[in-house]
Amino acid sequence: MNDGDAGGAGGFGARLARELRSARLDRRLSTAALAEASGVSRGAVLKVESGASQPSAALLGRLCGPLGLTLSELFARVEEPGRQDERVVRGAEAPVWTDPASGYRRRSLSPAGAHLELTEIELPAGAAVTYPAAAYARVHQQVWVLAGTLSLTEGTVEHVLAAGDCLTLGPAADCTFRAPAAEPGAEPGARTRYLVVTAPR
Repeated sequence: MNDGDAGGAGGFGARLARELRSARLDRRLSTAALAEASGVSRGAVLKVESGASQPSAALLGRLCGPLGLTLSELFARVEEPGRQDERVVRGAEAPVWTDPASGYRRRSLSPAGAHLELTEIELPAGAAVTYPAAAYARVHQQVWVLAGTLSLTEGTVEHVLAAGDCLTLGPAADCTFRAPAAEPGAEPGARTRYLVVTAPR
């Protein structure tokens, strides 16, 4: 699956909308209750669940906490149809999703059902994505920078990570992932690239 799979009744966007609604109903939450718990407007919840708007990564992160999901778990639910029996994910076939708000690009590298989840992220220069503490409450995470520089603000602590640096996130806290602005003369389209390794607590 790739970014072009967003449309149609069976496309990524439609499956994402269905999974969000299903997760809300499983938790016996009304749209108003989910809105209040996540800090997202009820109108935004309704638009996302109906497929009328494509949610940003930050919005999905806010919704996942009250739904008892991590972002990785949500994406796995959406991406796994047809992948249940795979033990190898070929690089060219790894599911890719691009955040319409920031240009953040997420590529799922792990086979379905793996205990550890590997996700490759690319952030455009100057882009930032913030997730609430609830998005990390049930998982351990490590972040390994593959290219560029990543500023990761964990609660009130900022970590500046260069290529090759690896950080273990501490107790759940609001986190902002930020790529530095492009320097004069930098190659157009430069991105910070990093790997997120997620395991259950």
